[in-house]
Amino acid sequence: MPCCVLALLALLGPRIVLVGIWLFNNPYLSNPVPNILVQILGVIFLPWTLLAYAFAFNTFPGGAFAGLDTLGVVITAIGLLFDLGSYGGGYRGRNYR
Repeated sequence: MPCCVLALLALLGPRIVLVGIWLFNNPYLSNPVPNILVQILGVIFLPWTLLAYAFAFNTFPGGAFAGLDTLGVVITAIGLLFDLGSYGGGYRGRNYR
C-alpha cells in the first residue's frame, strides 16, 4: 500500500508544481511555452519535460536549440527521460503481476 501512495505522489508531483507555477507565476511558464494548449498538453502528457524545459529556459537562456544552451538541453533531456521512465515503469510493473 505505501508503495502505491509513493507512486501516485511521484506521478502527481510535477503536475501539482506546474499548476502552482501557472497559478502564481505565469510568466515563468508562459515565456518558454507561450501557447496555453501546449502548456495543458505538457501538464497532462510530459510534466517532467515541461518542468525541466521551463527551468532550463529561465535559468540557461541562449544557444541555438529553442533558446537553450547545452546545459539547458541536457536538463530538458533528463526531464524527458523521467517522463519516459514513468511510463515505461508502469508497463514493466504490469508485466510482473
